[in-house]
Amino acid sequence: MVTSTPPENAVQVFNGQDVDNWTQRNGDPAKWTVENGVMSVNQGDIMTQEKFTDFILHLEFMTPYMPEATGQARGNSGVFLQGRYEIQVLDSYGIEVPGQGDCGAVYNQFAPLTNACKPPLEWQTYDVVFRTARVDTDGEVVEKTRLTILQNGTVIHNNIELPGVTGGSIDGEVGKCGPLLLQDHGNDVKYRNIWILPLALKGSDQY
Repeated sequence: MVTSTPPENAVQVFNGQDVDNWTQRNGDPAKWTVENGVMSVNQGDIMTQEKFTDFILHLEFMTPYMPEATGQARGNSGVFLQGRYEIQVLDSYGIEVPGQGDCGAVYNQFAPLTNACKPPLEWQTYDVVFRTARVDTDGEVVEKTRLTILQNGTVIHNNIELPGVTGGSIDGEVGKCGPLLLQDHGNDVKYRNIWILPLALKGSDQY
C-alpha cells in the first residue's frame, strides 16, 4: 500500500510553497496560486520541468462544490502521466456506475472498476504505479504502457494496458520520458502533497 509520506528517494514535485519548478505547456512560468501548502488551478495547464519514465505517483486533490453543474462541468481537471495519459479528475461522487469520462477514468479509454470518490470539498488521493511503453530500436512499440491506480486506497484500475495516449496529450512519443501535467479546465480544483518515486526499468539479471 502506498502511503502519503514520500520515501526518502522520492521527488517532491510540489514543494508546498510555489510552482517554480512547473511551467505552462509553452514553457512559460506556471501561474497557479499556492497558499497553505495547496496549489489551485489558475490560467492554463502546468507541467513539471522534470521528466519521468517508470514511477509511482502519489497525489492529493479536492474538487469544488458545484451543485448546479453537471457532467464535465462539475469540478473538472486531469492528471496527465508523462503528459500523455489523462486520469480524469471530476466530482463524480454518488454515481452508481462510473464511465470513461468520470473521476478515476483513464479518459475515454477505461472506466474505473468502482466509484471510489469522496464528496466534493474533501481531499482525495490517487496512487499510481506506471510502466511506460517499451519500444525497439526502430521506435516501434513492443510492450504497451501499463498502469495500476488506487483512488482513496481502493484499486480502480488493475494493471491495465493502454492502447495509446489520451486526448490532450503533449505528444505521441510513448517511448520517451515525460512530465507530470495538471489540467486547467476552468474549475477551482486544488492539489497538494504530490511526489513521484522513479522506478528501475528492470531488475538484475544475476541470480
